[in-house]
Amino acid sequence: MGFNSTVQKSAADKLFERRIKAEKQAERTKAEFFEKCPRARELDKGITNSGVQAARAVLRGGDVVSEMEKLRDSNLAMQRELKELLAKYGYPENALEPDYNCKKCNDTGYYDTDGRTVVCSCLKQALVSAACDELNRTAPLSLSTFDSFKLDYYDKQVDYQLGMSPYQLMEKIFKFCKSYAASFTASSESILMRGATGLGKTHLSLAIANDVIRRGYGVVYVSAPAIAQKLEKQYFSRSDDESLADLLTDCDLLIIDDLGTEFKTQFTVAQFYNIFNARMLRHKPLIINTNLTLSELEKVYTQRFVSRIVGESTKLDFVGKDVRIRKK
Repeated sequence: MGFNSTVQKSAADKLFERRIKAEKQAERTKAEFFEKCPRARELDKGITNSGVQAARAVLRGGDVVSEMEKLRDSNLAMQRELKELLAKYGYPENALEPDYNCKKCNDTGYYDTDGRTVVCSCLKQALVSAACDELNRTAPLSLSTFDSFKLDYYDKQVDYQLGMSPYQLMEKIFKFCKSYAASFTASSESILMRGATGLGKTHLSLAIANDVIRRGYGVVYVSAPAIAQKLEKQYFSRSDDESLADLLTDCDLLIIDDLGTEFKTQFTVAQFYNIFNARMLRHKPLIINTNLTLSELEKVYTQRFVSRIVGESTKLDFVGKDVRIRKK
């Protein structure tokens, strides 16, 4: 996946901050330990100087093998004593080493394998996360939370077609969404939210996005009209850059709001189908909000398209009267 320079810098900065944080913590621990145990400082300095002494032994010549064996034995003895002192003062064995977030690359983003340098998965994840942040910059993510969702706007009178009141049904949907966000993984189920305008679909989608982002996952939240426009603009600019479609496919959770309100062309319908289908084939979750009924969706996106979504998703039908009108 290609990323612009802003995203690349943001991801690199994130790894740099992790690395510096780990190294500074190690330095603080080392200073604290050496203050308590001056002998440990001497040992640490002796271990560090072993390499210099080895180089000098090689330059001097003579019985280099014997000299190197002595230096090795001395170094190992100092390491053993230092470990014993760490244990004596209640420190773990690796307390003087930085505790990097990624043990594979030490938070550099790269590591060597089979004689070549490769990009670490932690950098790839940081790039996706930064790209999600950039795409979500104009999304109203902070405006809706589970705490601000009010069930009191839904009627408590039983609807006999539903077999319960709108309040009871929406309470079940609310609890499901809250549980979904709390237990979310990158292979969670997909959700199709259906219902008229103003019933809380966008609010609960944003609440899920907020909680999932706080748990460290890469979430993209976009309206169908906005993303259709972006996809068309990228495609018809005749650029080879396919980073947007890749990001929509690769992010941990994709949330599409107001599906069916975008200006529909053969291109956008095909793009949406390809992205949704690719995510489902890879068992990557998708949340779709729509005001359209299933039959209306089929007229716009074909029966094959809708069947693919419905068959792979948990369906949540929102009911009641427009909450936004009741709030006024």
